Amino acid sequence: MKINYLQRLLIYAVAVSCLVTAVSAIADEFRYNDDRPVALLRMDAKDQGIVLRHGEGPNQCDIYGARDVWVFQDDDTYYMHYDGAGPKGWLACLAVSKDLLHWQKRGTVLDLGKAGDDDCKSASYGVTYFDGQIWHMFYLGTPHVTPPPDNIPTFPYLTMKAAAPGPAGPWTKQPRVIPFRPQKDSYYSATASPGHIISYKGEYLQFFSASTMKENIIKRTLGIARTNNLNGKWKIDADPIVPLEEQIENSSIYYEPNNATWFLFTNHVGIDDNGEYTDAIWVYWSRDLNRWEDNHKAVVLDRKNCSWSERCIGLPAVIPLDKRLAIIYDGPGRGSISHMKRDIALAWLDLPLTPPKKSVK
Repeated sequence: MKINYLQRLLIYAVAVSCLVTAVSAIADEFRYNDDRPVALLRMDAKDQGIVLRHGEGPNQCDIYGARDVWVFQDDDTYYMHYDGAGPKGWLACLAVSKDLLHWQKRGTVLDLGKAGDDDCKSASYGVTYFDGQIWHMFYLGTPHVTPPPDNIPTFPYLTMKAAAPGPAGPWTKQPRVIPFRPQKDSYYSATASPGHIISYKGEYLQFFSASTMKENIIKRTLGIARTNNLNGKWKIDADPIVPLEEQIENSSIYYEPNNATWFLFTNHVGIDDNGEYTDAIWVYWSRDLNRWEDNHKAVVLDRKNCSWSERCIGLPAVIPLDKRLAIIYDGPGRGSISHMKRDIALAWLDLPLTPPKKSVK
């Protein structure tokens, strides 16, 4: 049967209509109601599920929730700092493990500062670095929280310092060491809180969380702070690694030797009719720690592949184990987006890591 010109035109029109409908459906699925950037690529992790539940820590240290993890290793032991929401407020707590699956809670490792101190309301999220002799901790302090019993930390988020002879502590605060602080009219005017520290080309780089707030609109990104002295001042780069519009916070970095690529895992903040909440773990990649591109990113964990927390995914900490990369994160479970009553879970990526190929334009 021969197809005439009008029939060909009709077939073409139908095909174009189907393509437009499909593209529109994809766009609607990934679009936020304020049109903040999205990650169209995926590097799907395999979710293990909850490995540490809140509520049974020593002295009720995590009775109201466990979240915001930092995981590090010394010899054959894994150490986890997590924010335990207890009667005093949110404090950095410690749990230890041999396999990342079974954790023993040790209780708080920091206490609140005295009245008037920068950490008088919260001393939490303890990022560590071992210089070969001393363990350094850069933690989040703030003098502002919401009313009890939640005591949720609020701006400003500040980077503070402690040190210890071993990975389990005891940690001694160093109030005279002020690494950096939020600066007015900068991309870190509301937040300048701790991030992953790497020794790179003769200096230390800290990928810290930065944010601004204008007219109750918060924008978030990551910046690089630099120093040659872990007990000294840090110099902050004039520009963030990616634009504030990316809406990301917190950092945990893995280096893949097979392709000489750095993979930076971070928390994405999404928005819907109920407001903002952390909706996914994203990853960015680069071969140069000093240069990052906002289009080199992918979704690692979100509602599509998280087995237990359908909407809200907390910040990631990554660490290799055998031939896999562990991703430790938190969430409130089911459809909740609450800051409270969170548990800590584990997901995996197979090693070696390879940046996903671009498949959606």
